[in-house]
Amino acid sequence: MPDKPPDTPAQSGAQPTTSPQEGEAPPLVVKGQYIKDLSFENPRAPASLMELKQPPEVAVKVDVQTQSLAESNYEVVLTVNVEAKSGEDTLFLVELSYGGVFNLNNVPQDYIQPLLLIECPRLLFPFARNIIADATRDGGFPALLIQPVDFIALYKSQHGDPPTQQPQPGKPQPAGKG
Repeated sequence: MPDKPPDTPAQSGAQPTTSPQEGEAPPLVVKGQYIKDLSFENPRAPASLMELKQPPEVAVKVDVQTQSLAESNYEVVLTVNVEAKSGEDTLFLVELSYGGVFNLNNVPQDYIQPLLLIECPRLLFPFARNIIADATRDGGFPALLIQPVDFIALYKSQHGDPPTQQPQPGKPQPAGKG
């Protein structure tokens, strides 16, 4: 009977190809994440909870802001605003600013802004989505599960296409400022 092939790189002795060299920091490190600001308003309670006969119209707005903190540390704040209406009546409002501190190592200057405005919010989004779901549920409504956000499309709409080739010398782009 032939030997079973190893299941993992560690069993085969191979090293994963995506990890940094020994002693080298990974290019993106999440140093922390936090609720910066959270507001839930239920202006018509308890009437809005008793009169709800059909699903409300829900509008979701997403924004991302960044700021440089120190040498290679950046704050990224994902802001999500939700307004639910039934006709002209506002049922609830949720405003969340969810932040993260990220350390970037050995990232070419041309790639810093897209990394901060695409990849970092993509890492923060599931946590923000969960906070909003909990807030709407705790406010007496069904949990609102926001659909995934295309942060590449959001970036393109505000900044154009992110770089896709090796950066060219003499064309640095500063990271977005919050």
